[in-house]
Amino acid sequence: MADVVHAGGAGAADPSTFPPRVLDDGTVLRLLGPDEGAVLGDAIRVAYGDTYDAAWVHDADEVGRRIASGLLVSAVAETPAGELLCHEAATITAEDPYVAEVGQAVTMPAARGHHLFPKVKLHLAEWATAAGLRGLFSEATTAHPYSERANVELGAKEAGFLLGWIPASVSNDAAAPDRVGRQSVALFYLPLNAGPERPLHVPERHRDVVDAIVQVCGLRGSVHDDPPVVAPPAGSEVHLLRRDDHNLAVLTVEQPGADLAEVVGAERDRLFAEGLDVLYVDLPLEREETSVAAEALEQHGVTFAGVFPNGRVVGDVLRLQCLNDVDVHAADITTASDHGAELLAYVLADLERHGEPP
Repeated sequence: MADVVHAGGAGAADPSTFPPRVLDDGTVLRLLGPDEGAVLGDAIRVAYGDTYDAAWVHDADEVGRRIASGLLVSAVAETPAGELLCHEAATITAEDPYVAEVGQAVTMPAARGHHLFPKVKLHLAEWATAAGLRGLFSEATTAHPYSERANVELGAKEAGFLLGWIPASVSNDAAAPDRVGRQSVALFYLPLNAGPERPLHVPERHRDVVDAIVQVCGLRGSVHDDPPVVAPPAGSEVHLLRRDDHNLAVLTVEQPGADLAEVVGAERDRLFAEGLDVLYVDLPLEREETSVAAEALEQHGVTFAGVFPNGRVVGDVLRLQCLNDVDVHAADITTASDHGAELLAYVLADLERHGEPP
């Protein structure tokens, strides 16, 4: 079993002892225990059937192991009789236990329209605040506006849009039945506890939009526009994660080097020749070299996606994206706020300008 992750460090709230909350109508909000791993798979199956693109959610033992290790904090809403109404979970990494990614959000058909999703996420947020976490990132499908609106109601703000993240094979019973092809997701950030200040080193082309995201979302840090003191080394250090369930890959740049454009271009060409639909490139915002080494990536059709956590590097990353003949239409992507609409317009405009490599 993996070591237990204590989110937020010493004095963090133990999920196993975090008290449940009972709403006025008797609905119970609580965190699941390690012996309740099957609840997640049951919830996912109601909404997605067997098409959900992360196989581990259907393995009750694996879900239980993640809960026991502290890597997963799973929250539910139930009737007084114990009938499942809504589920959502926070995933934590040992590398950065101060920020969690929230997902696996499912509302049972009988509970839709009762606004339980925000209440369950608020319960998770209350635990995360007590545990000392600085914030919660989450993804919300843009195939329908419900999840996005719920995030906005809680005070979360859009931090980006991942174009084509959800494969066409995933069937969501809450989405419009005429949607075909890959679907996109909105990135949201909900700030909780204050964190230390930090410099963020952003390529000049995206400096203004990242600064706007930092300000609107309440992310810790400030965008620097001073020339970097540290020159990039000759060679880049990268890590490639292939997501066969999504037919995509995430290339994490752990150390940006002078050869970064060549490295990204070679990986892009190889992966796309193998039939992958999307490549995402994550650049560490706390490394000075990022602001210089990443400037040439647009020549390979790599465009802006947003700001996101990545457990392989310290702090957040600038996520870029490159699509392999994936159709993206603005009319198919919903937004839930003026900020979200403006950010989506930037993402799509950058795709239109730089999305096709020479």
